[in-house]
Amino acid sequence: MNPLKKISYNCRQATFLIEKKSITRISIKEQFELKFHLAGCSVCQLFEQQSLMIDRMVKRHFFTDTNENPKLDDDFKSELAKRIETEMNKK
Repeated sequence: MNPLKKISYNCRQATFLIEKKSITRISIKEQFELKFHLAGCSVCQLFEQQSLMIDRMVKRHFFTDTNENPKLDDDFKSELAKRIETEMNKK
């Protein structure tokens, strides 16, 4: 398989790089691969947005002095589930 096709169709690798990027730096090659994949994959784009949101919520919850209990409201969760289902059905 052509290396560019392999990169563009590998969601597992893209999600790995998204998570790796949130913990440490990724190489220039990995940055290119991820950017190339995200340019054509709306599901992984959504995953990256959700991952960033979850990371922010976890950091805010565990690393602040407030006792607030952050959670998503039911309407937001329902809308998010619909968006995910729609994107998954496109593939």
